[in-house]
Amino acid sequence: MIFKRSERDKAPVEPVTLKILVAGGFGVGKTTLVGAVSEIKPLRTEELLSEAGRPIDDTSGVSGKHTTTVAMDFGRITLREDLVLYVFGTPGQDRFWFLWDELATGALGAVVLADTRRLEDCFAAVDYFERRSIPFVVGVNCFEGATRYPADTVRQALDLDPGVPVVMCDARERQSVKEVLIGVVQHAMTTAAAAREPATT
Repeated sequence: MIFKRSERDKAPVEPVTLKILVAGGFGVGKTTLVGAVSEIKPLRTEELLSEAGRPIDDTSGVSGKHTTTVAMDFGRITLREDLVLYVFGTPGQDRFWFLWDELATGALGAVVLADTRRLEDCFAAVDYFERRSIPFVVGVNCFEGATRYPADTVRQALDLDPGVPVVMCDARERQSVKEVLIGVVQHAMTTAAAAREPATT
């Protein structure tokens, strides 16, 4: 008699783990995005906005926001049995940018989350990843009531290189966020492959 090896006897697959950053301006939806996609209870470091912070925390356009991330958000999503993403949300305010270098160490790529009502708030994140040659995609978080612009219009407004993907998303919806993260992985792999190609003379 021939016995088939059961599923239980198969050697466990050791997944590849990749680190993805989520950056952008204050109140753009980074914490929401991480929470929407994470398969574990996300780690959050949110604190209530204080009177002392009012002079430096620009809440125009996000008047309903009462908390802010002071260190990072962290979540995890399994894309395949052999591929797991660790997702780190960065703090948005200028005074916490010193944490970005630590969070960016070892990152495969990033999402720059943008709000078309306050597009200038993501300039710093775009500049950060461009300067460090970290592949990124721009995810336009489509807030209710915000004007929808074509991807090419957003690209021109941010002065992005033609190869940088611009995608529309809803930071509250798991599937929408998952597609953005898959886009980051694909873009990072394409960028890495292009860098390995020998230069033609």
